[in-house]
Amino acid sequence: LQDFKLEFGLPQGRTSSVWHGGTATIVESPGDEVWGIVWKMNTSNLSSLDKQEGVDAGIYVPIEVNVHTQAGNVLTCRSYQMKDYVRGPPSPQYKKVICMGAKQNGLPADYQKKLEAIETNNYAGPVPIMEEIEAAIKAKK
Repeated sequence: LQDFKLEFGLPQGRTSSVWHGGTATIVESPGDEVWGIVWKMNTSNLSSLDKQEGVDAGIYVPIEVNVHTQAGNVLTCRSYQMKDYVRGPPSPQYKKVICMGAKQNGLPADYQKKLEAIETNNYAGPVPIMEEIEAAIKAKK
């Protein structure tokens, strides 16, 4: 995604009770880029995805962006942008999930290093969703 950058924030300044820190959003930033994965899905699933992304709660708004693929194609994709947020660092657990996804999906090594360098809020308490993710990964092995 060209001319955007990844940022982390707290919707209306409120800390996420799920991740205990800032969560990801994208913001326009000429010359920057965000790497990720494009998922193909049926439009009948959009309302479910919107709900998962907090559109109903006013946390994110869906936006259309043009994504340039490694094969040189340009795809119009749906993404989400946080509304009314205050910049805030993610928890170490949230950052770990993002870095794990980047590695699992083979994003460029230099972009993975950029993600690894993201500063966190050093939250050390429990994050039940992270425990669920780690348990699922363990069960898969």
